[in-house]
Amino acid sequence: MLRDSFGRVASDLRVSLTDKCNLRCAYCMPPEGLDWLPSAQLLTADEIVRLVRVAVELLGVTEIRYTGGEPLLRRELTDIVARTTALRPRPQVTLTTNAIGLERLARPLAEAGLDRVNVSLDTLDRETFSKLSHRDRLPDVLAGLAAAHEAGLRPVKVNTVLMRGLNDHEAVPLLRFCLERGYEARFIEQMPLDAQHGWSRENMITADEILGLLSESFDLAPDEQEERGSAPAERFVVDGGPARVGVIASVTRPFCGACDRVRLTADGQVRNCLFATEESDLKAAMRAGASDEELAERWRAAVARKRAGHGIDDPSFLQPSRPMSAIGG
Repeated sequence: MLRDSFGRVASDLRVSLTDKCNLRCAYCMPPEGLDWLPSAQLLTADEIVRLVRVAVELLGVTEIRYTGGEPLLRRELTDIVARTTALRPRPQVTLTTNAIGLERLARPLAEAGLDRVNVSLDTLDRETFSKLSHRDRLPDVLAGLAAAHEAGLRPVKVNTVLMRGLNDHEAVPLLRFCLERGYEARFIEQMPLDAQHGWSRENMITADEILGLLSESFDLAPDEQEERGSAPAERFVVDGGPARVGVIASVTRPFCGACDRVRLTADGQVRNCLFATEESDLKAAMRAGASDEELAERWRAAVARKRAGHGIDDPSFLQPSRPMSAIGG
């Protein structure tokens, strides 16, 4: 297994398929975008599937989450999903996406075996969406959400980052939007992972603030029917149920002690944490002819060095050089 020195076992692998994205969200990258990784540095589809197979068959990984950048931009996505769901033991396979293009791909992805999707949606206002993402694509996102739900990729989870003075007044409308359509809303504290390094704790909408905003219109009670375990979201029953809403408080209520995640970047680097400053290169070893067991041993050694927590509150904390789009969520 992928066990670290604190006894945590990584069974949830987040795999970035590309660092490219078709939005320019303010909390991730500048309006002009970033320099993308050269194609030769990216893992091929065969290399991705091989490393995922090693993780599943040799290292006990039970859940694969494909991310980006924007994973729908990866042309081989459907094939990668199909080959992943064919592994034994079969892992749960999910996708985090901005949903641009999902209207067309939801059905093929479901047929390939994808279990469900997480969709980023920070506003229901078209003008605010354009201001935040520098692209006028809100109708495409909403169409992708509906297509995913219709294709059976449920529960469709909607991830929202509230930003002070921009969309914090939309907490209640966004939750109501999700409740009416059978989606599960998840509100996420903004994290210091933007390429511009412009994050500040003072501007972040905290979990307490999020819950306060939602409680003005909804009755929220802690979900006691399901153990949180290693799940990043603290879940609350809305108006007596059955609907739930999640709050991910990575900054103010860190859950590092129960973390079961490990990440693989689009260029083949193992990262133990979103905020890690160290990486372990699997791509170079694989391309140099390493066996599956040799790759697994390198992976074990990398995870063994995982730190106790992300350290955001430590005075020595340094934001990672890679932004979220280049890490994979």
